Amino acid sequence: MGGLALVLAAVLFIAVFSYLAATFHYPDVLDGPADQVLPNLLALGPTGRAVWALYGLIPLLLIPTAAGTELLLAGRAPGRARAATLLAYTAALTMMLGLLRWPTLQWALATAYTTTPDPTSHATLAALFDGFNLYFGNYLGEFVGELALNLFFLLTALATRGDARFPRWTAPAGVVAALLGLIALWRNVTPAVAMVAEVENSVLPVWMMVFGGLLVRAADRPPSPIAH
Repeated sequence: MGGLALVLAAVLFIAVFSYLAATFHYPDVLDGPADQVLPNLLALGPTGRAVWALYGLIPLLLIPTAAGTELLLAGRAPGRARAATLLAYTAALTMMLGLLRWPTLQWALATAYTTTPDPTSHATLAALFDGFNLYFGNYLGEFVGELALNLFFLLTALATRGDARFPRWTAPAGVVAALLGLIALWRNVTPAVAMVAEVENSVLPVWMMVFGGLLVRAADRPPSPIAH
């Protein structure tokens, strides 16, 4: 079930990301000013708001994934399995909070912005918009959330080393995917990692589906003996 949850998360991520990219110019729109972004956000209507709500709930699928991964790997690497579980829970919470700001906090700001003609009020709402993006978006969702998520993938990849239930390429592939993510999360600090961030947008859902499939495959196989 944990593996299936991770595959479902990847599929939903691709679907929702594609929809928002086509209708809301996501994620480039995140760098726009409030006077452009807020009216466009409200123009998405109830359907767009529902899609944003779904987007915000996708990270919760990391919880069953973490539980299943710990059950599978705790016998061989209990420390890494427990740490990976805590990291997955952290990623689920912070990424959910970051994404859910759009159909809640930012939606309320967009409603007020489009119904209030006062320039002073617009300046205040714009400051709140920037603050929510900085705290819930850049810091919690993108930095803390992605840091925890990629460390989860790193620890689980390392925990599969020497485990006959997983192909030998599982560990190095997971390490590469995690390291790309750990580099890409600095995209808000320096443009030097912009290309890595673009690659990571494709690598992340692919690795989620691959690792989810590997978890499903490994669940039906007996654990290999631990080398002492």
